[in-house]
Amino acid sequence: MSTVVAITVFAVAYLLIATERIPKMVAALAGAAVVLALGVVGSDEAFYSHETGVDWDVIFLLLGMMIIVGILRRTGVFEFTAIWAAKRAKGKPLRVMVLLVLITAVASAFLDNVTTVLLIAPVTLLVCDRLDINPVPFLIAEVMASNIGGAATLIGDPPNIIIGSRAGLTFNDFLVHMTPIVIIELIVFTLILPLLFRGSFRVHPDRIADVMALNEREAIHDPSLLIKCGIVLAAVFTAFVGHSIFHIEPSVVALLGAGVLVLISKSRPKDYLASVEWETLLFFAGLFIMVGALVHTGVISDLARLAADATGGDALVAVMLILGVSAVLSGVIDNIPYVATMSPVVADLSANIANPVHAEALWWSLALGADFGGNLTAVGASANVVVLGIAKRAGTPISFWEFTRKGILVTLVTILIAAPYLWLRYFVLG
Repeated sequence: MSTVVAITVFAVAYLLIATERIPKMVAALAGAAVVLALGVVGSDEAFYSHETGVDWDVIFLLLGMMIIVGILRRTGVFEFTAIWAAKRAKGKPLRVMVLLVLITAVASAFLDNVTTVLLIAPVTLLVCDRLDINPVPFLIAEVMASNIGGAATLIGDPPNIIIGSRAGLTFNDFLVHMTPIVIIELIVFTLILPLLFRGSFRVHPDRIADVMALNEREAIHDPSLLIKCGIVLAAVFTAFVGHSIFHIEPSVVALLGAGVLVLISKSRPKDYLASVEWETLLFFAGLFIMVGALVHTGVISDLARLAADATGGDALVAVMLILGVSAVLSGVIDNIPYVATMSPVVADLSANIANPVHAEALWWSLALGADFGGNLTAVGASANVVVLGIAKRAGTPISFWEFTRKGILVTLVTILIAAPYLWLRYFVLG
């Protein structure tokens, strides 16, 4: 009976999340409340178990980084960077797009991609308004770049945080295994931009002069605070990279960094807590409890056995199957709940593979499929939804199919590049 309840509750919540009939947070918390109230899992399993409970490392890593970014936002450094890029591109639309895409991708590797697009998109609208060109292609290109760039590091995309926590993978592991393929993907993505957005780069010379007249220095509101943020962020990322030396978990590092920055910046609670996405954190908590119920009742282990049977125990087949399925399902349904559901399945599958290199490749295929699959449709990643909302409020709405037409091509290209990468690195050279 518990198994039926766990599956039913999760399926209903998943459907509500995918269709956005009610807020994602409400669906996740309601599902968690039901499995707790009906005794499918108890408080020990929901809040204290590493296998079936809320993953507090994920929650507090996100919380710490949100506070840091909330304070950094006040300096105006993101606006400065975007205007600087537009001027360096001499106001030429294609160059502007390429530079903004690269800035977005790099920023998304070190900040979460939702935060990055929230900061870059408004400035993109400003630059496009000055150039009198349609901002839609620029916004679509940026959010796709954020989903690609965010795959490079542990903290760049929420699915990576979940995978890192479940698989015991460090910040450095992601740098070594994910960053090389992300660099290749970004180069290819940049090269296909003229084809992808053909006809979007015509501009009047007078408009170029307007952009060149913008003063990026005026965007920096608080130089002193910017220096403090820079010092704290440098220390935080040093600790992330030096995890094997310092043995401090990324969640603890993020919280320590946030605490230090709050103190030295003398920020008031309303200044930094306003940037914390509480709905996202509560959504994660509810989701973890529902997935934990599936693990507790044996549903996940049953799925893992079915997957193992489908691949015949062949690690390469399993890797390619996970990559392809993850790309499609993450594009149809938000990649966060998908990865939260699949992580226990991949954990069980990898435990039954003797070669540790092949076993670890399963995790990288899940990360690549989920991160790149987020570009497939307008609802494939949280950043996509955020950008669509920004565009709508600015009076330049992006339709689901306008995004998805581009997304299908980009996802197909990135997955076709990722597949031989996984084969060569982990099965030929591994």
